[in-house]
Amino acid sequence: MDALEMVSLGEQEIAVRIWHPQASRTLIAWHGLARHGGDFDDFARLLGPEWRVLAPDTPGRGLSSWSFYPSREYLYAHYLKVAVAVLDHFALARVPWVGTSMGGLVGMLLAAQAPTAHRIERLVLNDVGPELDLQGLADIGRYFGMAHRFTCLADLEAELRRHYTGFGIDSDVAWRRLALGSARRLPDGSWTYHYDPRIAEQFLHDTPRDTWTDWRALRCPLMVVRGEHSPLLRPDSLTRMGQAQPGLVTLEAAGCGHAPLLDRESQVRPIIDFLHRPRENFGDRPRERATPPWWQRTLRWLGS
Repeated sequence: MDALEMVSLGEQEIAVRIWHPQASRTLIAWHGLARHGGDFDDFARLLGPEWRVLAPDTPGRGLSSWSFYPSREYLYAHYLKVAVAVLDHFALARVPWVGTSMGGLVGMLLAAQAPTAHRIERLVLNDVGPELDLQGLADIGRYFGMAHRFTCLADLEAELRRHYTGFGIDSDVAWRRLALGSARRLPDGSWTYHYDPRIAEQFLHDTPRDTWTDWRALRCPLMVVRGEHSPLLRPDSLTRMGQAQPGLVTLEAAGCGHAPLLDRESQVRPIIDFLHRPRENFGDRPRERATPPWWQRTLRWLGS
């Protein structure tokens, strides 16, 4: 990153990593569940000096404050408040949003709700959507609900290589850099991850919602990047997303699972093209459809 700025929200301090601070155009890049804004370093460099990239660390991650009230603040409702605080701090009336996994859902909810929809100029979802594989979600919840402790930094890096194969990282240098940005030393000298272990309580406390209704409510240009081997965003779900939003632009990231790191030209160039594409070229407004939410259909399937 080229700069770091702190944004205050109540008792919390939100770290915002910045690339190309003097650029003429601004983009928000928001990370996934247990990551931080530093994941967008290669993305920002590939995007180029035309773009000021702002990548916040969600509370409980990276350089941002940990919550005193995890059951109330490690929730999407609070993350939306954090997002608005960041937009207000930088005086951003309207901005493109690129979000990986959880960060994509934060952007989608902002763009779907009347009070904030006007602030998202266009939206890129990285390996996430309104319908996610339940087994994949359960696996994520179990993994991040556990405490992780490593005797040495090499063990932490080895675990990162095992768990984050979906990033598609293909060099030892990149894995070492990921490890250095993911590690936190414990008082006894051992190592753990940089995030608050209680962020996984989101799976217990967050209220289910009809995210298909949110998806159909979107009126900004939309793009979805899906990892070729994603265990979370299934191909049939992506097909239904396109049916509900006829102007949807899609990209399959070869060799990746959940979620592509957006660290190479083949992934970033289509996003650049999407960002520069005239708004009128994205097709008609989406049609309203009465598809039941994914969680209702899953409950019906389980009961059949």
